Amino acid sequence: MVSSPQAPLRVLTGITPSGTPHLGNYVGSIRHSVRQSVAPGVQSFFFLADYHALIKVQQPALIQRSTLEIAASWLACGLDPEHVTFYRQSDIPEIPELTWFLTCVTGKGVLNRAHAYKAQLDKNVAKGEDPDADVTAGLFMYPVLMGADILMFNAHKVPVGRDQVQHIEMARDMAQRFNHQYGEHFTLPDAEIDDAVATLPGLDGRKMSKSYGNTIPLFAPRAYLRKQITSIVTDSRAPGEPKDTEGSALFQIYQAFADADETDMLRKAYADGIGWGDAKQLLFERIDLEVAPLRARYDELIANPAEIERLLLIGAEKARALSQPFMTSLRHAVGLRNLAAGKDKGGAKAARVAKPSFKQYREKADGLFYFKLLDARGETLLQSHGFTSPQEAGRTIAVLQAQRGEALASLAEQLEPIDTEGTRAVTEALEALAEATSANQGS
Repeated sequence: MVSSPQAPLRVLTGITPSGTPHLGNYVGSIRHSVRQSVAPGVQSFFFLADYHALIKVQQPALIQRSTLEIAASWLACGLDPEHVTFYRQSDIPEIPELTWFLTCVTGKGVLNRAHAYKAQLDKNVAKGEDPDADVTAGLFMYPVLMGADILMFNAHKVPVGRDQVQHIEMARDMAQRFNHQYGEHFTLPDAEIDDAVATLPGLDGRKMSKSYGNTIPLFAPRAYLRKQITSIVTDSRAPGEPKDTEGSALFQIYQAFADADETDMLRKAYADGIGWGDAKQLLFERIDLEVAPLRARYDELIANPAEIERLLLIGAEKARALSQPFMTSLRHAVGLRNLAAGKDKGGAKAARVAKPSFKQYREKADGLFYFKLLDARGETLLQSHGFTSPQEAGRTIAVLQAQRGEALASLAEQLEPIDTEGTRAVTEALEALAEATSANQGS
C-alpha cells in the first residue's frame, strides 16, 4: 500500500551470493548503502538474494559459502542489524508468493526486453545456436523476482548501478499494473544512482564482475591484494611519459576510494608521467588504508558463522512482521479469501449490517481511551492499549483504516499482541471494512 507522507523513506538493496565479495560490490553497493542506513528518517532493508543465485549457480556449497561471506562483509563494513532489517531472501516465503502475483500481471513483451535475457539470445545467435539455448525460465523471470523483492517492502529508493536501472523500471511497471487492476497497494520505486557509486572496472578494464573473472576480492589478505593490483592491465607507456586518466582502470579504481584532493594529486602525477608500478603502489596503499580495519572484523565474523545465522533469522522475523500482513492484504485483494467471509445470502441489507467495526470507549479504572476491532459477529479481533485522549485513539484507527494490514507492524506498540492467524483475521476484517465503506460511498 502507498505509504503516508509521514512514513520513513524506505531504501532496499541486496547482493546475489554467487561468489566472493569484491571491490566492485563494496564501491557499488555495500559502502554507500551502509552509510545511507544511518541517515535520519531512513528505514533500510538489506537482503541476501539467494533465490537469484540459483539462476546461475548450481553449486550448493558455493551458494552457502558466498552467503556467509557477503553477510560477513556487510556486517564488517558497519551494518547494524538492530538499526536495519537484514535478512536472507529465502527466509521470506511471501516473496515467491508475490512473485507469482506479479507474474500474472506482467506482460511477456516487457520481459523480452530484459538486458540479461537479450544478452543471452544475442550470444546464442552469434554462435549460430537456437536463440533460447541455455535460457531457463529462471533467467527469463529474473526481473519479476527482483520486482517482488522491492515491492514486498514498498521500497521508495533502490540504490543501483546504471546497468540495473531497467529492473527498477520494470518493478514500477509491475506495481502500476497491479494497482490498476486491484487498487492502490504498491509504492512506485525509484532507482537511486549516485555518481560516486559508479561501476568499477576490473583487472582487464571491463566491468568488475565474477562472470568475467576479473575481480579483486574485498577482504583478500594484504599480500594477495597487492598481487592483484599489480596485475591490473595498463598500456605500454614508460615512466616519464604523460598518461591519460580517461579509460584508465587503475585511475578509476583509485578515484572510487580517494577524496577530491587525492584524486587531483594522482591526475597530476599521470600528466607528469608517473610509472605504472608507482601508480599501482599508490592504489594498493589507498585501498588497504580503508579496507584493513574492516578486514579484521570480517575475519572474526567468518570464524563464527552461527552468529551470522542468528542475526539473519532475527532479521527474517522483523521482515516477516511486515510481509505477512501485507501478503494477507494482497491475497484478499486478488480474491484469495476466506469463503465464509463473503456476503450474507440474505441480501444487500444483511451484508451491510454484517461487517466489522471499531468500538471506542473509556476505561473507568485508569481513565484511558481504548478501541477494539470487532468482526461481523461482535467478537474482538484486535484490542488497543490505552491512549491519553480519544483523538490519539481515533488517529490510530484512521491509520488502520487507511493502511489496513500493513499498519499492524508499525503500530505494534499501541496494540495487544496477535498471532499469525489473528493477523490474517484482522487484515481480512480491515479489507472487508474498507470495501464496505467504498461500496456505501459509491451507492
